[in-house]
Amino acid sequence: MKQLTTIQAELKCPKGSLNKFGNYKYRSAEQILESVKPILAKHEATLILSDTIIEVGSKLFLKATATLKCEGQIVEVNGFAELGEHKGMSSEQCTGTASSYARKYALNGLFLIDETESDPDSKDNTKPVNTEKKPKIEGERFLKAIEAIRAGEFTAEELQAKFDLNEVQKKSLLLL
Repeated sequence: MKQLTTIQAELKCPKGSLNKFGNYKYRSAEQILESVKPILAKHEATLILSDTIIEVGSKLFLKATATLKCEGQIVEVNGFAELGEHKGMSSEQCTGTASSYARKYALNGLFLIDETESDPDSKDNTKPVNTEKKPKIEGERFLKAIEAIRAGEFTAEELQAKFDLNEVQKKSLLLL
């Protein structure tokens, strides 16, 4: 479908919203629609968005479908979002949130919108590993630390948090 390729090339939709809590920019489904509507009109194309609820295993998902009709052809792309509960939101609000999310990703797929840079969904949200090296504690100093733990001056957990212990040292702490 040549018109779809042209629409994809013409569409520019910058990330026009800022999440102040996470300090990142993002674009919403509404912003994508606002940007694409004049292009669709120019190319006499029709976009239809629809939602259905599907069950996968024991979980419910909202499946959004973005359907583009142009030149007598139809292209469909789906986006998905798990339906769940969110603290402080009604079930209707949760469904609306899932719909917006799934529609955004269906539109992204249809119009080849890249969601990398600064998108919370593209970020590595794993906790950073502390690469700072802990000092080692050996010999007489380790034995004095064991005596201090027995005397109640500090705990084995505090010792492990502060020093890089070898396996023998860790096992000896378990015996305390």
